[in-house]
Amino acid sequence: MVKAIVGANWGDEGKGKITDMMAREADIIVRFQGGANAGHTIVNDYGKFALHTLPSGVFYEHTTSVIGNGVALNIPVLFAEIQSIVDQGVPAPKILVSDRAQMVMSYHILFDQYEEERLGGKSFGSTKSGIAPFYSDKYAKIGFQVSELFDEQALSEKVVRVCETKNVLLEHLYHKPLLSPEDLKKELMEYRRMIEPYVCDASAYLWNAIQEGKDILLEGQLGSLKDPDHGIYPMVTSSSTLAAYGAIGAGIPPYEIRKIITVCKAYSSAVGAGAFVSEIFGEEADELRRRGGDGGEYGVTTGRPRRMGWFDVVASKYGCRMQGTTDVAFTVLDVLGYLDEIPVCVGYEIDGAVTTEFPTTVKLEKAKPVLEVLPGWKSDIRGIKKYEDLPENCRKYIEFVEEKIGFPITMISNGPGRDDIIYRSSKRSGN
Repeated sequence: MVKAIVGANWGDEGKGKITDMMAREADIIVRFQGGANAGHTIVNDYGKFALHTLPSGVFYEHTTSVIGNGVALNIPVLFAEIQSIVDQGVPAPKILVSDRAQMVMSYHILFDQYEEERLGGKSFGSTKSGIAPFYSDKYAKIGFQVSELFDEQALSEKVVRVCETKNVLLEHLYHKPLLSPEDLKKELMEYRRMIEPYVCDASAYLWNAIQEGKDILLEGQLGSLKDPDHGIYPMVTSSSTLAAYGAIGAGIPPYEIRKIITVCKAYSSAVGAGAFVSEIFGEEADELRRRGGDGGEYGVTTGRPRRMGWFDVVASKYGCRMQGTTDVAFTVLDVLGYLDEIPVCVGYEIDGAVTTEFPTTVKLEKAKPVLEVLPGWKSDIRGIKKYEDLPENCRKYIEFVEEKIGFPITMISNGPGRDDIIYRSSKRSGN
C-alpha cells in the first residue's frame, strides 16, 4: 500500500517524526518534492537528527530510500547528509535516485542570494538554498536532469547555452562574476562521479514494488499553505506540497495513494514571510517558542526563530481538505501543558464579516482572528500511551479541533521520540 505523509499548514508540523515512526512498517520511503531548503527533525535510538534531503525513514536497515524525480537534488548536500548520519552510528542507508530528478547547481544558490539581496526589504524570506531558481530553470527547460550526466557530448553543448542565458543576468542585473562553461562542465562531471552508483529508473522500481505488495511511504516537504497554487502565494515554495503531487513527484499512478496522513500541530508555527492570521507576539510567543518542539521552535535549516500562533482551524481545515486527508496526526500536544487557557482561531474576520473558509492572499492579509478559548489541562502528558488516560480537558481540546476541522485525528504525538505516540480510533474515521 502507498501512504503519503504531508503537512497541513506552513511546514514544520512534525512530519519527520511521523515518517520515522511509520517507516518501521514500510519497505520504501520516497521524497517526492522540494529540496534542502527545509528540514525534518527526528529523535530516535541513534540520537537527534536534522534531515534536509534524505527521506526520514533512513534509520531502518530494512528500508530503501528513494529520491524522486520531483525533488530539487543538491548532490553535495545529499552526500554530506549521508556521511553525517553514518558518522553518528547509523548503518549506511540504501539509497536510489531517480534518473529524472534534476540537480540544484551552485549557480542556483548564487542567484537565490543575489535576488534576495536585490529585493532588499521586499524579499520573499528565501532560505537561499537555490530552490526558486532551480524550479524556474526546470520549467524554463534549461535545468540539468540526472540522466543528462551520462551524455557528455550533449552536456558540453548545453553548458554553453546555459552560461549565455545566465551571464546576461549576472552582468546586467546583478553585476556579479560571470559563469564559465568549463567550470560548469567540471561541476557536472563531479556530480556524475558521486551519484552514478545510485541512479535508477525510480518509477519502474516503484511500479514493480507496488505489484509485489510492498509498503511505500511518500514524504512531502513543507505544508499545504506553502503550495504554489493553493497556498499563500507569493510567499510559497516552488514545488507542490500536496499529496496529489506525490504521484507525479514519485512517478506512480495517483489511484495507488490509499492513505493520506496529514500532520497538524496542536498550535501554529511558521518560518519565513507571509500572512499568518493566528500569530502571537511578545512574551506570549517567546514562551511558546521556548517550550515548543524538541529544544524550541527554530528552523531546522536556517536556525531562524519560528513565528508562533494558536491553532488555526480555518487554515488547518483548508490544509487537510487540499491534501485529501484520511488521517490527521496531531503533534506537539504535550507543549501546551503549561497553559491555563488555550485560545483557538475558529474564524477570520475580513471587512466586518466572519468566514471559516480560507481566502486568497489579498483577503488573507486583511483577516483578523476570531478566537475561542478552551480550558488547559495544566499537566505533563508525556509518557501517556492510551487516549483515555489523557486529562479530560486535553481530550476535549483534541475533540474540539477534530470537530472543527472535520477530519479524523487518529494519531497524537505527545513527545519528540519515535514511541511518544497515542493511537486513537475516531468516530469520524470509521476506524
